[in-house]
Amino acid sequence: MGEPVVVVADPLAPEALADLRDCELRHCDGRDPAELHRALADAEALLIRSGTVVDAAALAAAPRLRVVARAGVGLDNVDVAAATAAGVLVANAPLSNVLSVAELTVGLIIAAGRHIAPAGAALRDGRWERARFQGRELAGSTVGIVGLGHVGALVARRLAAFDVRLVACDPYVPPRQAQELGARLVPLEELMSVSDVVTVHVPRTPRTLGLIGERELRLARPSLILVNTARGGIVDENALAVALKEERIAGAALDVFAVEPAVGNALLAFGNVTATPHLGASTREAQERAGREAVRAVRQALSGEPVPAAVNTAALQRSSDRRG
Repeated sequence: MGEPVVVVADPLAPEALADLRDCELRHCDGRDPAELHRALADAEALLIRSGTVVDAAALAAAPRLRVVARAGVGLDNVDVAAATAAGVLVANAPLSNVLSVAELTVGLIIAAGRHIAPAGAALRDGRWERARFQGRELAGSTVGIVGLGHVGALVARRLAAFDVRLVACDPYVPPRQAQELGARLVPLEELMSVSDVVTVHVPRTPRTLGLIGERELRLARPSLILVNTARGGIVDENALAVALKEERIAGAALDVFAVEPAVGNALLAFGNVTATPHLGASTREAQERAGREAVRAVRQALSGEPVPAAVNTAALQRSSDRRG
């Protein structure tokens, strides 16, 4: 029996792939479905990032496939239900980018509050506009954190050094845990009404789509800067555009959008919107961690070990039990 075939459909750090030296690595452009399907014909594992779509057609082209591992957090590009039906394990790298996202979040808060991007653009255009770009200090302000999971907790710890008041909303976090982070748990409505900065750190699920919408934005202070480095769609972009147009909030800082690439998004026309093209995980360190975690999941699956990073283990077990 030959070496197991592992298809690498998106670019991954060479350091991570070195751990698969005992496998046959087959590289392809996962953005091309025909090329992907050909590569998967006898593959036992598939490594991807965000560029490759793993749908029912791709799974049907891979009769020997045992595991799909995403070097990153989101699984929007993987049909997990179809994979489960096909008996394929799906894993991600849930903690690989949390530090990078937390650092970007703090950077965006400061950049938006001090108008760093538009002031720099004006200077490059030959305009010296100090009065126009007067900002505000972060110290003494109230920062609301929506979601105190891994990223939200890291943001809280980093913001503590800025002498801010922290409030948070997370129904799954006990008050004692929030207190240890220096935050006071409050309902979302109160958080929106008392915060000068609101930063979003929850997963995108049917329950969180539109979580920050017209009703929540109407509770906001005029000083509010809304930050989203989590997932597009959690903030209702139409409601945000109206709030900005009516000057009911001070601005926004967005790394994620409901539809990406977000070129041409109406929010980009506002001068008080600081925007980046989904850079949360775009650091050398995060990408290397993500690759290593995805490769670890592949090795565990191919050797028959438990895969802690798998997202559909329970569903696969239930399916197996029904078949048995």
